[in-house]
Amino acid sequence: MLAVLFGALIFLAHDLPQKALVLGLAALQLIEGRVRLLRMPAGRLTSVFLQLALSVELIHQTNSPNNLDSPYYPILLLPVVSTAAYLGVVATVTASVAAVAAYLSFLLFVDWKHVELPEEAEHVLAIRCLLMAATAVLVNALGAAVRSESARNKATAEKLAAANESLLAAEAAVRRAERLAALGQLTAGLAHELRNPLASIKGSADLLARGSAGRDPVARELGEIISSEVDRTNLLVTRFLDFARPLEPRREMADIADVVDRAAARAGVPIVREYSRDVPRFAFDPALMEQVFLNLLTNAAQASAPGKPVTVATRLTEHGPADQTVEVTVADEGCGIPPDKLETIFNPFVTTKQDGVGLGLAIVAKIVDGHGGKMTVESEPGAGSTFRISLPIVYLAADGA
Repeated sequence: MLAVLFGALIFLAHDLPQKALVLGLAALQLIEGRVRLLRMPAGRLTSVFLQLALSVELIHQTNSPNNLDSPYYPILLLPVVSTAAYLGVVATVTASVAAVAAYLSFLLFVDWKHVELPEEAEHVLAIRCLLMAATAVLVNALGAAVRSESARNKATAEKLAAANESLLAAEAAVRRAERLAALGQLTAGLAHELRNPLASIKGSADLLARGSAGRDPVARELGEIISSEVDRTNLLVTRFLDFARPLEPRREMADIADVVDRAAARAGVPIVREYSRDVPRFAFDPALMEQVFLNLLTNAAQASAPGKPVTVATRLTEHGPADQTVEVTVADEGCGIPPDKLETIFNPFVTTKQDGVGLGLAIVAKIVDGHGGKMTVESEPGAGSTFRISLPIVYLAADGA
């Protein structure tokens, strides 16, 4: 539409120089916002300056000496409107002042010895100048509103795009979880069914070893190997079933330090105790948490050189009157965990041991998660590892706070 209007103006221009000037103004107006260079502040200011210069030259060519009767005076609004639409208040005021100055500058070419200014002329000039400024302010306000709305729409579109990506990722995660759940149920059932033939194999191997104890040493040795491998396989099946079955902690009021001591005694691991007296008794599953500390202490002892201490510390952390946690750290000075395994150490079947199955820490993490807690690890190869468990303090209704 704008091109059609400028085409009409070019057609109505009287001579070729006028047509060329109107064409230049039309070109600058039509490419604004479309050329990358003119979208930048410096480019827009350059365009406004060129439009102002072309407008002044067009008015100068169409003015009659001493009459100031050019029909193109309103064309000075074009650079003002361009500035107001795309730039800020300061640039709009500057462009308005420049346009008004250009408009009034033609008074300098009048031969006042032969021209007498009418009484209302000053009044008319003031009105025209103020209308030019008012137009600039109005267009700038509308442009600011459009830019603000455009920014909000862009931000909303970006949020929707991010939400859509998150939704797609969540859907993919749900599908993966469903497949993994089905696979977990299948493998758990398979592992459960393996127990019966494993028991039969172990019994037969034990009978074979006892029956050939004095007659056939090779058969006895093979029977013992079979029995040992069956025990190892049965332990793996037991750990897998422990990991696969739903976990429901049976909470009771207990002392976390007593649970750590029992786990250390079962593991046969001497520990350095740094227990805080501020840690109260609270509700958790002592049997499950003993399994947690048994696993962590055993791993710490296996990773440490003989004589290197394993330190267990407890402390109470408070984030608010009703938000307290008990933090237990198990630290060793052993070989540490490789950096490439650190992020996945709690995943199933991830292990740093040559003969490990990678379910111990996965079960530990599952037990801690079942208590509503968090578990983290810090490790440096050659300097040791620190496992940190945070458990929320829960009180049973009968005991109270």
